Amino acid sequence: MMVVDKIKDIREIIKSQKSQNKKIGLVPTMGYLHEGHLSLIKKAKENSDFVCASIFVNPIQFGPNEDYDKYPRDIERDLKLLEENGCDLVFTPSVEEMYPNERLTTITVSKITDKLCGAYRPGHFDGVCTVVAKLFNIFTPDIAVFGQKDAQQVAVIKKMVEDLNIPVEIIASPIVRDEDGLALSSRNTYLTDEERRAALILNKSLKEAEKLLVSGERSAEKILDAVRKTLEDEPQCKVQYISCVDPDTLDDLNTIGDKALIAIACYIGDTRLIDNLLWSVDK
Repeated sequence: MMVVDKIKDIREIIKSQKSQNKKIGLVPTMGYLHEGHLSLIKKAKENSDFVCASIFVNPIQFGPNEDYDKYPRDIERDLKLLEENGCDLVFTPSVEEMYPNERLTTITVSKITDKLCGAYRPGHFDGVCTVVAKLFNIFTPDIAVFGQKDAQQVAVIKKMVEDLNIPVEIIASPIVRDEDGLALSSRNTYLTDEERRAALILNKSLKEAEKLLVSGERSAEKILDAVRKTLEDEPQCKVQYISCVDPDTLDDLNTIGDKALIAIACYIGDTRLIDNLLWSVDK
């Protein structure tokens, strides 16, 4: 596995791989990897010939009161995991490498970033879109894999790629959960043992939504009420939002048709956690 920290070196390696007709896959990450990230590497291996990952804690997607400085980092462990799981190339740039001069360009996807997490994290998706667009320009991948746990991020990046005619296929990989149902997240490390037990309420509430959907309930209001009541049963859970939206446009749904995204964000103690249920009649 190659480990590279300079953009010019990445471009040379990718050029060489493409000259051999290799299909390039990219998995952008902020590191502190877990099984969820490794499932993205597996998905990239299934859909490309040369699998690349990036490890970069992107400062411009963190707000002034967010956790950039304390965001967990363990580069040596990350590299070991990536190599063990068949990654071919890892990009580990410094902040100075990614943003060497005064940055005057920001990519903004409007409307679908105004809701869900975007309503509470102003500027977050501008930072995400800007860094992802830079990575797409650096790697020129054929496919890029993102986790479905960040469902809004998937929708936003798909829209950016569509609007800017970026020639990359975006693949969303399903949420990976621990044995007890908690969605894997680097931020789970912030939870105390007691808070971690309390955090199981997120998946439990989505299971309630799923039961209602399977039984034929199509009223978004009734489903969201059931989710809220379940979450409020846990004293340590502070609900930030609960929404039922179209997975592509993120428009609110009143009546659920063939597909829907039930998305939630809660605080357990001081830790903000997100989770979601992607529902479709086919599945």
